[in-house]
Amino acid sequence: MARQSSPARATLLGDVIGSRVASDRKALHDQLSAALDQVSTEVDALDDLKVIAGDEFQATFAAVGEALYAALLLRLRLDPDIDVRIGVGWGPVTVLDAAHSTQDGPGWWAARAAIEWVEERQGVVGFERVRTAYRPAPDPDGPRAEQTPAVVGPSAAAVNAALLCQDHLVGSMDQRSRFILEGLMHGRTQTQLAQELGLTRQAVNQRRKHDGLAIAVEAARSLRSVQ
Repeated sequence: MARQSSPARATLLGDVIGSRVASDRKALHDQLSAALDQVSTEVDALDDLKVIAGDEFQATFAAVGEALYAALLLRLRLDPDIDVRIGVGWGPVTVLDAAHSTQDGPGWWAARAAIEWVEERQGVVGFERVRTAYRPAPDPDGPRAEQTPAVVGPSAAAVNAALLCQDHLVGSMDQRSRFILEGLMHGRTQTQLAQELGLTRQAVNQRRKHDGLAIAVEAARSLRSVQ
């Protein structure tokens, strides 16, 4: 089996929260797959978002920021029917089988560590709205991964501080505000969004101000620029 190592890249690994108790797992899978396909057309991915097993999905990107932007878009696209948690990693990736898109390596181990942290933190009081985390891979040549410097990449402390705030802000919104947030991220006007929701423009503007939607849009743009 051929193995091809690549330079460091951003890895995205996600899963559906509560999928095992879903009443119609086939419908859940179809809705998830459709959302993954849609978001893949809106971001710059090296490997498109796709379901890999059951309720898990993955993708790779050249930059951490693009992976974080894809994660937020997917959350908003699936709202309110499907809730997901997502880990983003940074590090080398090894292609084990190109024909079947089978990959491994420190970049994926970092994404796995990130999503496991999210799952653990969701059970802590005050962190119930956490959905996203980022981890850079440790130096694979170090004697012990936890004691070696991370592969050069964006600062985990800075990115995760922003993600904690973003998750709390988005998690505090109701369905309409999250719909407006996604619309603003795609450049739709408040008038267009008001028509789509059957609201007045003033009502949309009030939500934009009171729910921090302008801040959320700017934060998403800033995080997307992270290399």
